[in-house]
Amino acid sequence: MTEEALFELAAVRAEQERDAGIRSASAALSMPGTIDCVSCGEEIPEGRRSANPSATRCIECQKFWETEKFHR
Repeated sequence: MTEEALFELAAVRAEQERDAGIRSASAALSMPGTIDCVSCGEEIPEGRRSANPSATRCIECQKFWETEKFHR
């Protein structure tokens, strides 16, 4: 395969991965959230549920989860 063909293949693959990520995020946002946090079990405050109807974690647990997920 030529260098140009490899570059094009990489660009197509990157676009496919980006599109899959967008579809996944869109699907997650369209799902209903929960009243109770899936991590700590405490009730998710109404303000958070109003701002993000698909929320499944309280703010504290979400911050912790994101920190652990992205800083490993």
